Amino acid sequence: MRRDALQPAAAGLVAAIVGSASTLAVVLSGLRAVGADSGQAASGLTALCLTMGVAAIVIGVRTRIPVSIAWSTPGAALLVSAGHIDGGYRAALGAFLLTGLLIVLSGFWALLARAIAAIPPALAAAMLAGILLPLCTAPVRSIADLPWLTAPTILTWVVLSRVARGWAVPGALVVAIAAILIDRPVDLGPAHGLLPHLEATTPSLTVGAVIGLAIPLFVVTMASQNVPGMTVLRSFGYRPRLRPLLVGTGAATAIGAPFGAHAINLAAITAALAAGPDAHPDPARRWIASVTAGFAYIVLGLTAAVATAFVAASPVLLIEAVAGLALLGALAASLTTAAADESLREPAIVTFVVSASGVVVLGVSSAFWGLLAGLALAALPVGRGKARAAAAARSAA
Repeated sequence: MRRDALQPAAAGLVAAIVGSASTLAVVLSGLRAVGADSGQAASGLTALCLTMGVAAIVIGVRTRIPVSIAWSTPGAALLVSAGHIDGGYRAALGAFLLTGLLIVLSGFWALLARAIAAIPPALAAAMLAGILLPLCTAPVRSIADLPWLTAPTILTWVVLSRVARGWAVPGALVVAIAAILIDRPVDLGPAHGLLPHLEATTPSLTVGAVIGLAIPLFVVTMASQNVPGMTVLRSFGYRPRLRPLLVGTGAATAIGAPFGAHAINLAAITAALAAGPDAHPDPARRWIASVTAGFAYIVLGLTAAVATAFVAASPVLLIEAVAGLALLGALAASLTTAAADESLREPAIVTFVVSASGVVVLGVSSAFWGLLAGLALAALPVGRGKARAAAAARSAA
């Protein structure tokens, strides 16, 4: 490999490892929550990694721009929050498929993309915070029920978050794995079950899956991943066309949906690792980083069955605790954004509380009802009056 390609290749490898290891537990917890068995969860993880890898390679080579691709971490957290839905796992796959088609449609139909962008950031962030909160409390519950396994994991996360923040969650995951292996033997099952495989299941759709899962999954993927992902790229001077990126990632999501892939999108958290100057001093060479990350995701996909089998044989609460640690930063950022706009603070709080409640009404998950409640409150005349009063107060100050 040429010397000037080594630096961006290394950056891409780090981005793939940090990004996947940090949220692997979230994805697997989400798939199991909507009804996937071990084989289906392994298939979902494999499909995610393969579609992410192929999309990153194709987009990077064609555009020569470091467009990082990732699975939808907020979307995976939404699966945990939604849990079992009407129609079971097949209906969840139908929601994944519909999400991909909606992302494709938003690429071709600018009005849909603008409609998502028109959702007040405070309410979108409040909905995401409500989705994340139950999972982020898992470390507290885990340390109460499994102190000898959880305490070293949390301590590792605390120390690394202060000295090497990017490695805090991967380090905590390694310690959790070590603690599990020391505490109990882990039976991964027969060797042939650890081979890479894709397991197709025919998707179906129910009203509850469309309203309670597909629409919130589409909203959080667009608002929490694709929009920030584009913002990161623009902050480093890149101006990619949005349409091909949405069409490409949406189509890849739709293709992977029957195999269990919930959503892929532009990376928001790890995007800076590939697009920033640490990847390479020359912006024209940084696309190598995102392409390298794509190859790394494909390799991860080939080992997904092993990771899934290990997680399935481990204490559920400890795996959720690692996932919760991975999402604390996202929760903090979401709460900050939700409370930043004083004129929308009450609607945002209502959105957050309802979304975090976990209630299911008419087969529809709380995330949809939370966003609907927040939008309805914000639209009331009293809401507009408060907004004008707040704006007037700021002008007077």
